[in-house]
Amino acid sequence: MRVLYLVPVVALITSFAGCIVAPARPIFAAPAGVIYVAPTYVSPSQGYVWGYHASYGWGWRHPQYGWHRGWQ
Repeated sequence: MRVLYLVPVVALITSFAGCIVAPARPIFAAPAGVIYVAPTYVSPSQGYVWGYHASYGWGWRHPQYGWHRGWQ
């Protein structure tokens, strides 16, 4: 009889198990000798990652659209 109470609970937990985990965010390591600088403004949009640009320094980069503010 008690098993009947557990079936809906187990079904509910397993159905939402994949929704609880957040997607992994890539981690960017600065090159040797470069000091990390924290972001000074909010990410421009979803998918941008804070990274180091060899000419301009630290900024937001999107894997598909490239650097924010048109850096090349």
